[in-house]
Amino acid sequence: MYNLAARLVVILSLLIGISACQPSLKPEKPLNIPSKQTIEFDQLFSQSDGIDKPGASVAVLQDGEVIFSKGYGSANLEYDIPVTPETMFHVASVSKQFTVFAILLLAEEGKLNFDDDIRQYIPEVPDFGHTITLRHLASHTSGMRDQWNLLRMAGWRLDDVITTEHVLKIVARQKELNFKPGEEFLYSNTGFTLLAEVVARVSGKSFAQFTQERLFTPLNMSNSLFYDDHQKIVSNRAYSYEPNGSGYKKSVLSFSNVGATSLFTTAEDLLKWSANYTEPTVGSPAIIKQMNTLASLNNGETFGGAYGQFISHYKGIKYFQHSGGDAGFRSYLARFPNQNLAIAILNNGADARPWELALQMADTLLKKDTPPPHNAIANAFLESISPKQISDFIELDEDTLNAYAGHYWYKPEAYSREIYLENGKLMYSRGQGDVSELAPISENTFKMLNVEGEIYVEFTKDDETSFMTVRVDNIDTYVSVGYTPVKITRTWLSQFAGSYFSPELSSTYHFSPENKQLKISHHRLSDHYIAPVKGDFFSSQVGDILFERDVHGEVNGFRISNGRVRNLYFRKL
Repeated sequence: MYNLAARLVVILSLLIGISACQPSLKPEKPLNIPSKQTIEFDQLFSQSDGIDKPGASVAVLQDGEVIFSKGYGSANLEYDIPVTPETMFHVASVSKQFTVFAILLLAEEGKLNFDDDIRQYIPEVPDFGHTITLRHLASHTSGMRDQWNLLRMAGWRLDDVITTEHVLKIVARQKELNFKPGEEFLYSNTGFTLLAEVVARVSGKSFAQFTQERLFTPLNMSNSLFYDDHQKIVSNRAYSYEPNGSGYKKSVLSFSNVGATSLFTTAEDLLKWSANYTEPTVGSPAIIKQMNTLASLNNGETFGGAYGQFISHYKGIKYFQHSGGDAGFRSYLARFPNQNLAIAILNNGADARPWELALQMADTLLKKDTPPPHNAIANAFLESISPKQISDFIELDEDTLNAYAGHYWYKPEAYSREIYLENGKLMYSRGQGDVSELAPISENTFKMLNVEGEIYVEFTKDDETSFMTVRVDNIDTYVSVGYTPVKITRTWLSQFAGSYFSPELSSTYHFSPENKQLKISHHRLSDHYIAPVKGDFFSSQVGDILFERDVHGEVNGFRISNGRVRNLYFRKL
């Protein structure tokens, strides 16, 4: 009897097992078939897909729901660890809006004022003769020189361990500003490092701790933190890479400073942050309004910058955005508030361009066929060019193109640009191999290709003087004047030979003539060679150098500028 019962149990088990293996005509859950939208997004990120290449984490919030979240590629190429929606990325400058938000929380509590002088909280900041407010720092209008540019000029590598203390020390040595606070917009990471330090000093907590308690925990951003210790172990993080021939190499990042950068987060956590702008659970509606308000200059003009983010337009739609890039990390967060849409893309490969992919995703999600607004060039200039000319390139013969070749000098910022013909195409050179193609849209007007934003270049002539006008995103216009470079001899170069010291960098550069070039040496930087551009002006890897002379015409120093640092002085020893 026992054997018969056992046999029945075995037979019944087999029947159940066989039945379970049969396909069900009515599955309990629908089959996971990719939607048309998912297929389109997969195609967009095909270049990041594969365990043998750096990856991407992508997430989309629409009408309050996460409608897409997916990882592509590898978080760690050495161990073949795939990117997932839970992978944490360093998001670089996307960090900045969190820093401003923290300041505004303290302001709302009456612990500081957005228009307070920075020296009230950080007296180590030099007195430049002008008040620099927290608002200036939060809107890139302070005039303070950028920390990364200063450190590079002082001989630091950006894969060195760089702490907040290092940044504060180099700030404390500065003697001059780039411009009077509030007079201009010029991107400056320094301001946000200082703001994070203000949060720490006012709250009595580290910036990492403050943001964890006041921002991340309340918003359930469980995979987010400010990375203020380069030795800290973070689980499930991505590492960064850059192209190296046919493959990739590591792009090391050892930052131990916060505020301007160093937020570790996920794409999905950034959507939680984005949702807080719409229905705030952290911070008041007044803070949200302040964050989303265009900052203004002393003359009342705006420049597209809000606080820790920028306000842009895409195909007639207003949106808030910020990109990020450190080492091989690239990131982008875009919010389209009127369309209830947010897109977050995080990459760990230096060749990624998430800002472009985000807008391509927006095309699909917004289903907009509206042509892009003419936000790339001054309205008056646009009115002189037909829509066909803007959208279609034309062909010009080489004689016409070659008439625009030459060197052009932009006096306000003391830099030179070279225009030359290569394989029948007009090229725009910034020096050091940084070149963009110019595609003709009229006989004397060109669109610059493969650059972020919309840039147009127009060539004109007045009597014997040539002019090159560059117009950028309907915001800035730069008029450069044509010139003929100097003739170089060793005797002429020898007047610049010698050692030059900067107390602001605590650093010395050595110059010596070799062949028809000037060699620059620094104890931490590789030697390199430069040639004069115009008179006493030279262009180098560390910046544009303009030598100065005393009343007798002898060279006694130079000033160096490199975009976010202007006119930093070195005296001849």
